[in-house]
Amino acid sequence: MGKLLIINGSPRAPKSNSKKYARLVKDVWDGETAEYSVVTGKHEEAVRQAGECDHVLFVFPLYVDAVPAVLMNFMKVFEKAKLSENARIHVLVNCGFFEPEQNDTALEIFRYYCRENGFSMGTALRIASGEAILTTPFAFLVKRKVKKLAGMIRSGKSGILTVSMPLTKKMFLGASKKYWIRYGGKYHVTEEEMRSMEIEEERNA
Repeated sequence: MGKLLIINGSPRAPKSNSKKYARLVKDVWDGETAEYSVVTGKHEEAVRQAGECDHVLFVFPLYVDAVPAVLMNFMKVFEKAKLSENARIHVLVNCGFFEPEQNDTALEIFRYYCRENGFSMGTALRIASGEAILTTPFAFLVKRKVKKLAGMIRSGKSGILTVSMPLTKKMFLGASKKYWIRYGGKYHVTEEEMRSMEIEEERNA
């Protein structure tokens, strides 16, 4: 089975969706797990831990079609990791877009990263609508794919898994609008304010 190190690459790791996805992985992983958040800044400790693990999984949100800056900084330090002979780098990336292929640039960054540093790339899970899907009736689809991801990591297989909500784009846009209006309402922000480019300036005046 082996020990799995989960790297949480979210800038808001303690309250992030990446933490929720990491929890889903840990729930279906039969072996030992360790979790590291890049915002703690204790990168050398994570590098040392990686050398004691059989598998490494990076979990992070898509930022500007790429990898969050805090995770990129960690990756520069992680280049020094001495992974075991059969260890592979695996990726779980979630985006807010309707299309899971929006995550492909981030995956290509990891492929390049692995090639340049002599790491082996394993399995990737692309999640679309990553923030919303866990709060919908379609959450079971994510859990199913996470379980498959864990199985592929254990078996040493490589591949790309994908999960998204089975909606049309029109349905997705309508649901997204309702979601963000409700979300803004939690912080007393109106739809009109969210549409304004000066919302930060107005609230900080």
